[in-house]
Amino acid sequence: MAEKTIMLVCSAGMSTSLLVTKMQKAAEEKGLDFDIFATAASDANGPIEERHPDILMLGPQVKYLEQDFQERVDVPVVSINMQDYGMMNGEKVLEQAIETIG
Repeated sequence: MAEKTIMLVCSAGMSTSLLVTKMQKAAEEKGLDFDIFATAASDANGPIEERHPDILMLGPQVKYLEQDFQERVDVPVVSINMQDYGMMNGEKVLEQAIETIG
């Protein structure tokens, strides 16, 4: 079982798939066993219940949902830095997750 589970949320679940791949590569390089996956905001409830993520990371296009998610889950909910998201900087986004969840 993975040490930590990181769930990325975007509008359709598609734009974050490349970022997930880059984050997984960065985690492997650091020797971390993380489960990192993406889902669409409209489909988020199922994965939250099934996979129990340690953190929800929202893509810039769904940042407006941050408070809604914070009220529904008892794990950190953060917005991904827009520049890191745009550059698909998996290492930086992974670092943001690690800093948040410890």
